[in-house]
Amino acid sequence: MKKIAVIGAGITGVTTAYALAKRGYGVTVFDGNRYPAMETSFANGGQLSASNAEVWNSWSTVVRGISWMLKTDAPFLLNPKPNWHKYSWLAEFVGNIGKYRSNTVETVRLALKARTIMKRIADEERIGFDHVSRGILHIYRDKPSFERAGRVNKLLTEGGLDRRSVGPSEIQQIEPAVIGEFYGGFFTASDSTGDIHKFTRGLALACISRGVTFSQGALVQRVGTDRDLTVHWRTEPTSSSTRSERFDGVVICAGVGSRHLASTLGDRVNVYPVKGYSITVHLDDDASRAAAPWVSLLDDQAKIVTSRLGADRFRVAGTAELNGENRDIRADRISPLVNWTRTHFPTVETDRVTQWSGLRPMMPSMLPKVGVGRDHRVFYNTGHGHLGWTLSAATAEMIAATIEGADHAARTASAA
Repeated sequence: MKKIAVIGAGITGVTTAYALAKRGYGVTVFDGNRYPAMETSFANGGQLSASNAEVWNSWSTVVRGISWMLKTDAPFLLNPKPNWHKYSWLAEFVGNIGKYRSNTVETVRLALKARTIMKRIADEERIGFDHVSRGILHIYRDKPSFERAGRVNKLLTEGGLDRRSVGPSEIQQIEPAVIGEFYGGFFTASDSTGDIHKFTRGLALACISRGVTFSQGALVQRVGTDRDLTVHWRTEPTSSSTRSERFDGVVICAGVGSRHLASTLGDRVNVYPVKGYSITVHLDDDASRAAAPWVSLLDDQAKIVTSRLGADRFRVAGTAELNGENRDIRADRISPLVNWTRTHFPTVETDRVTQWSGLRPMMPSMLPKVGVGRDHRVFYNTGHGHLGWTLSAATAEMIAATIEGADHAARTASAA
């Protein structure tokens, strides 16, 4: 394979394009937006968090989800309206509860590998993305939740993560800005945060310098797999005319659109769009800048994460909403993020807040789909869920190595 199409210009697609370009492939990236990183890679929570690698497949998640169904401001919200995809995905999610332990450990190991690769890329390409390396602090308000976190911590350390428990006084030492009464916490000094949008856009420029072509505003309609592998796309949403180009291979990194593309290719990639929300608090005055935290936080009870993005921005994100491909920004989902900020950082002004929502492409097992499709020329790197920013550098290397291996095997077979 010499000429590869990558469908999707989010963090997963751009890291994949970069990994392939470094191996000498001619790469074209197709994306429906005018610029890279305009969907889920635009304004996520910002955490590069091996410490958040626990998969959600557990009975406690199911029980809490049911109890939250009638609370519009709950951390998890399920639209009960009947929908085959949603309920079949949930059934598969429950079916993966038995793999909770092994999938959590595997995710930790993948996150640690990705951390090393991403740092190397950022250094080599000199990408500035408001990277803050002050660790991530998980905070717990009561003994039961802290003890449960201790059990999870055993799995994280089994996967190779260095993470330690801390008491209330040490929480204040690690991040003096946070206000609240906490039973305890867990601190991961090696975790970090950054602006995913800045990183992805910076990496896209690095890709271009290595010969990658970005075809933005290109809505891929289908991938033909007859004798030739052909990508068909249109440049206007209302246009009936399509353009096409032949490739030797295609990698689908299309986020929540991956499921539809996979189905047209005879593959099952059961991605579901799990919506999350974020606010970016603009720190316009000296008092707010001094009062906002630099250490990244994860509040387990509220399911809220934070990141400091440079001197002037504070990102607060959270919630999981199962409501199909709905990108509406709901006030009752944004309010808990604003109120949480006001509670724990009361002197931070929240008069200028940017609201955002995005659809996490999530597999029911919580592990990304990385590998070859039914057609040996079709590959997948998608379904990273809430850990796309954390895992993408590693899965990009994995799929690029798979393609390179397939190339080598084909050359060996033809020579024989």
